[in-house]
Amino acid sequence: MKKFNLFKEIIVVKRSDFMHAINSSKHFAIAYDGQIAYEPFEPNLISIYEGSIPPISPLSTNLARPIANMLGDNYRIVEDDDRILIKATPAWQSIIGFNRNRSLYDDTTGDGIAEFADKTLETIGWHATEFNIQYRDIVDQFEEKIDGILICIEQDEPYQFSGLGFIFDIEAAQKLAFDYCVTVIKDKMAHDPDFATLSGDEEEAAEYFKLI
Repeated sequence: MKKFNLFKEIIVVKRSDFMHAINSSKHFAIAYDGQIAYEPFEPNLISIYEGSIPPISPLSTNLARPIANMLGDNYRIVEDDDRILIKATPAWQSIIGFNRNRSLYDDTTGDGIAEFADKTLETIGWHATEFNIQYRDIVDQFEEKIDGILICIEQDEPYQFSGLGFIFDIEAAQKLAFDYCVTVIKDKMAHDPDFATLSGDEEEAAEYFKLI
């Protein structure tokens, strides 16, 4: 997975696309790759901005509307010829709200990852916990080996991290997660005395992974 760290990344939008969206009065989104989308949004959209810009009232005494202020105080905008450059780090809480329901997993709280949005992966993760395999263990496999995007804020000093994960090939992720859990559980059943005798729930999990 590619890590898209908003502390470091600049979103580049074509000026013509940006101005068309601004002047449309429609509800639109700016994706992490700089593309503009309009409602209804696709379920795989990963956005850094969603909203609409109301037209200037003909009764207004101030008709100026600087591009730098168009998306609000949480976005830093720089004009660069035919491009609009956007820094969106201060908008992180809004970005979580835009994307949480479209992400595969949510790692934005101190509690860690609690579930997967995909039902098959959630079933895998739920059974895996019987053998002390955490959702984070499975996600580490995704972030190393699966094509996707981790939209996050991460800095070293002082260290902080918050992120949302998106997978582009869900079937590949399902297979990787299942095979990883099988390998770990098989090893634990063979070598970990805590699993020499299985409880009812552990037996059910082992049967799910086709190990008994």
